[in-house]
Amino acid sequence: MTPPPTQSSEGQSPPPATGAYAAAGVDIDAADKAVDLMKGWVAKTDRPEVIGSLGGFAGLFDASALTRYRRPILATSTDGAGTKVAIAQAMDVHDTIGFDLVGMVVDDLVVCGAEPLFMTDYIACGRVVPERIAAIVKGISEACVEAGCALVGGETAEHPGLMELDAYDVAGAATGVVEAGDLLGPGRVRPGDIALAMASSGLHSNGYSLVRHVLLDQLGWSLDREVPELGRTLGAELLEPTRIYARACLALADATQTHAMAHITGGGLAANLARVLPDEVSVTLDRATWTPAPVFDLVRRAGQLSQSDLEATLNCGVGMVALLPADDVDVAIETLAGFRIDAWAAGEVTLDHEHGGDVRLAGQHPGW
Repeated sequence: MTPPPTQSSEGQSPPPATGAYAAAGVDIDAADKAVDLMKGWVAKTDRPEVIGSLGGFAGLFDASALTRYRRPILATSTDGAGTKVAIAQAMDVHDTIGFDLVGMVVDDLVVCGAEPLFMTDYIACGRVVPERIAAIVKGISEACVEAGCALVGGETAEHPGLMELDAYDVAGAATGVVEAGDLLGPGRVRPGDIALAMASSGLHSNGYSLVRHVLLDQLGWSLDREVPELGRTLGAELLEPTRIYARACLALADATQTHAMAHITGGGLAANLARVLPDEVSVTLDRATWTPAPVFDLVRRAGQLSQSDLEATLNCGVGMVALLPADDVDVAIETLAGFRIDAWAAGEVTLDHEHGGDVRLAGQHPGW
């Protein structure tokens, strides 16, 4: 489909500039410069299966790579970085939001055991500022490298009159593959499995509407405010990039008999873990097994939020959960430590016909 005249494809030469087009607020020269600046970063994400370079109408990926699978199952995921982009814009720091975007997308793939293969991105903005767009793509590219995923194309759309000049939003989609016999999910989960929690790097990219409302609107704090319990400014804490678990979780699945995984995003810990439970079992997580990072307690106290409200919105220190046999816990923790990810046994799967599919949190976090 031909893009409307307010858009220009990443890496693709836009139509010639005209006086009327420029007068409408679309800067073709800026779009060209942005493309030139981003090409080097995108090239760093190349995998052997990628065909050609940035600049075509479509990204190309050699599907013959799938012939090594007996029965390849493709997985796909689409997401954005949410209102965390407002923090990036307010701080004029744009080279980390890509980690939030990529993390939200590729780690939704890996929970079923799929290896992320390639990704495309979409950036909508009020005006193209080449250096800003390049910084965003730099972050996306670096995150794709960390996830082992190729960035094969995307779109930068300039929407003058629709968006504020310095505003932007980011979204992306990725495709992955898993052998049918290795597909993870509820059908593999068994009573006695351990819920292995993996530490988050902070807030990740969910719940920012609540966080901004509590800390910026209600308290009136500025992003450059030094917060002693955080050990840095509020803005630096809120902009902490999302941890990307893809490579670590694939290694975990190789090293253990992992049955299912849950990516803890919008909806919090209980709601996301419940998505991978069969109807006949439940899980009780013990809050006493971990202490969330100080930012979570800060939001809780500042907003006078109940434990349930906080846990229904934020990850509360857990970014991913794996369900696996108890005998595999030690190997799992050691494997994840190799990727600098702290992990711990947080609960157990139990047979529960009455409350099947439920996830409950019990106890209290140390110091709360």
